[in-house]
Amino acid sequence: MTFIIVGYGRVGARTARILHEEGRAVVVVENDPDKAERAREAGFEVVEGDGSSESVLKRAGVENAAALGGLTGDPNTNFAACMVGKQFGCRVAMRISEDYREEIYERYEEDVDEVIYPERLGAAGAKTALLGGSFNALGELTEELRLTAVTIPEDSPVVGKKVNEIDLGNFGRIYAHGGRHDELTIPLPGTVVEAGDRLALVADDDGLEQTRAALLGE
Repeated sequence: MTFIIVGYGRVGARTARILHEEGRAVVVVENDPDKAERAREAGFEVVEGDGSSESVLKRAGVENAAALGGLTGDPNTNFAACMVGKQFGCRVAMRISEDYREEIYERYEEDVDEVIYPERLGAAGAKTALLGGSFNALGELTEELRLTAVTIPEDSPVVGKKVNEIDLGNFGRIYAHGGRHDELTIPLPGTVVEAGDRLALVADDDGLEQTRAALLGE
């Protein structure tokens, strides 16, 4: 299962690293020779060329890839890369800047699986956007801390537990809870978690996978 990262800037490099550290195959597409060389030095397979080009993406293996992230600083390149990825059945996540007008955001949102704002989201969030699912890193509070939200599935090990009984160790803290159709609020210690509830928490960067396992049983 291969993940294609288009753009090896700050966000692309960190996203590629996180995926690689989880044991996932990553191919980097980059047209800047210096950035391409840095990706090679980091141990990634690199395809040099324009990430918006179908022929370049085919060289990167888009026809058999699981997901593609358009993570360059150019939204036009990102969108074109995502459209090629969609053509070949990839899950696609597109980076845009926060200053886009709502109607432009909505147009992109209709065509791709995830629109991400790396200035707020961070690489961990870009990774979860590529993977999909109910566990989403919403924001990067610092270099080490993530603002994260999770929708509790029926088979979660925390269903039926009180909030104060959920042990996230030293790597996460629950700070808000909401029922399936309720707003998120600060929970009382005795609040019981049910399937479909949402939890918001702060987790450290290295503890996201432990947090996922504790809340989703994965």
